[in-house]
Amino acid sequence: MYTTYHLSSAEELSTDILDAIKATFKSKAITIIVEEDDSDFELTTDMKTVLDERLQEDASTYLTAEESISQLNKKYGL
Repeated sequence: MYTTYHLSSAEELSTDILDAIKATFKSKAITIIVEEDDSDFELTTDMKTVLDERLQEDASTYLTAEESISQLNKKYGL
């Protein structure tokens, strides 16, 4: 089991969160990972290449986002 807490600032961190973690996981072993929310996402060169290739595809074979997700769900059980 896992739980994710999203805080807009480290200043929001309080003992309430620690108490909630203790109540949820009780005496079980846990791992706490803290990472900075890097909202400034940048595309890698490889990502840009894939997107450029997709832009060059024949429009007659175009799939909507919903169709793509549906096919991924069927194939990979997402």
